[in-house]
Amino acid sequence: MPDHVYKTIELVGSSPNSIEEAVQNALKRAAKTIQHLRWFQISETRGHIEDGKIGHWQVTLKVGFRLEE
Repeated sequence: MPDHVYKTIELVGSSPNSIEEAVQNALKRAAKTIQHLRWFQISETRGHIEDGKIGHWQVTLKVGFRLEE
């Protein structure tokens, strides 16, 4: 088995519904153009307040993917 090399990028996903959906939105979009996605790490979570309620979530995450041989 060859040694693998990985690269990380930073993404920001957003959702009006939940943190989990914000992460899923970021990963779904990244998967359209990046192959071999392997892991993610949430580094920051933010929210926008509208009328005293959560209006929107933003989640910053680092995503690791394997570079092609």
